[in-house]
Amino acid sequence: MPPPYYHVWFNVMITNYPYIQLIIFLKIFASRLELCYICEKNTKYTMLIEFKVSNFRSVGGEQILSLVPTKNQKEYGDNIFHNGKYSSLNGLVMYGANGSGKSNIIRAMGVMTEIIRKSAGTSSTTKLPYDPFLLRDGFAGEDTKFEISFVVDDIRYRYGFCYNLVSITKEWLFRKATGRETKLFERQFDIIDVSSGIKGSSKLIDLAIEATRDNTLFLSTCDMLNIEEAKIIMSWISKLNIINGVHTQPLEIQTASLLKDPTYSDKIRTYLKSICLNIKDVVVQTKEFEDSDLPPEMSEDMKNAFIQQLRGKHQIKILAQHTIYDQDTLPTSRLMTWDWDERESSGSQKAMHMSGPILWTLATGGILVIDEMEAYLHPIMTLNTIEAFIDIRSNVNHAQLILATHDTNLLNNAKLRRDQIYFAEKNKWESTEIFSLSDFRYLGEKNGETISEAERPDADKEKRYIEGRYGAIPMLGQFNSFIRRVWQEKES
Repeated sequence: MPPPYYHVWFNVMITNYPYIQLIIFLKIFASRLELCYICEKNTKYTMLIEFKVSNFRSVGGEQILSLVPTKNQKEYGDNIFHNGKYSSLNGLVMYGANGSGKSNIIRAMGVMTEIIRKSAGTSSTTKLPYDPFLLRDGFAGEDTKFEISFVVDDIRYRYGFCYNLVSITKEWLFRKATGRETKLFERQFDIIDVSSGIKGSSKLIDLAIEATRDNTLFLSTCDMLNIEEAKIIMSWISKLNIINGVHTQPLEIQTASLLKDPTYSDKIRTYLKSICLNIKDVVVQTKEFEDSDLPPEMSEDMKNAFIQQLRGKHQIKILAQHTIYDQDTLPTSRLMTWDWDERESSGSQKAMHMSGPILWTLATGGILVIDEMEAYLHPIMTLNTIEAFIDIRSNVNHAQLILATHDTNLLNNAKLRRDQIYFAEKNKWESTEIFSLSDFRYLGEKNGETISEAERPDADKEKRYIEGRYGAIPMLGQFNSFIRRVWQEKES
């Protein structure tokens, strides 16, 4: 995402002062032309192929989230992107009971990208975000492992690392253009073996080897020194955006950047006119901080501290404009303007918060990963967001979307392939495992012989999921029995 253009107040004491907001949401059926206009087609594509994680929070053994299409599935062929000899799905949705660990898969992707982005700027004493699986002997002292595979301009990269609380223990980068996969570098603790095939100045690479500390990534150090191959990887990482769909307030900063970017502002305003949230327009109001903006009940010491911190900075507020109607319910030329945060619904606020990341991803061909997308939103809005990524008319830049959700409405109504539907559940030792609907096989009998059949594309997937055929649902039988027993005891 582009950097914010204004200072924004983050302290919880002044959260009544809203950040900048922007109203865009993907009402696909009503605004297909506007969305295609905004998302002009790029000539170069990138795509996520696979993400691996092990020994992180509820994830014990290695789990693989794969966007590689299953070969034997023919439905919804347009949901597959092709980049030279590589193919990838345009999105995934992941289901699971509360506590199944699906959010930890998303969180693992976020932690990996944060380590990569911030590594070079940390001090030698900075601790790494080490959070291993704790429910089985032998895991607490082992490394956490992340690996990601992706394609940039018909070249496939595979990058990963292992770490503990204080150090990066392993790190590797491989590239595959034609023929076999080529090692670019491998690291074991402070021993870094760099191949001659890596793009970049040999002097700078030697300097990067010397400058890489125990708790920093060699890749990030190479990027800091402008080594060409590292910059390619970091550019791709910058397009990977992981967000929490429940706490969307911080996304306003990202959304604000698009509105202030002259490349996008006119296009966004054109698109806003087609949004079906009954908003006539939005107004961005910028105001310099004044001492009187602080609550009068705040102590003098605290006021002085805030004043020193905030003086010269700006508050940015979003205002919604609605048409005023006359007594005969006819629209007038007059407009009512009010504070978006104070008057608009929670769902409308979330739609505004998320509009920036969604539109930016579609416009740049990035990867958007959202946990709990459906919170506060009508199911149709969630469905339309998925449709924006699935429909090749609106997703002209091969953007990808990954959702962790409880919205079962999507199973039947979204045009998803079976390999685009994942489930998460705990195994017998309470470690998260994920699996695709395309992995399911049903045993039956035909002409006296046992046969194995895959899930049919036209199956009622929502009904089967709720019935428990795929697993990954809460088991409430004992809970219901407990509640009945409690009431019976009370009555007696």
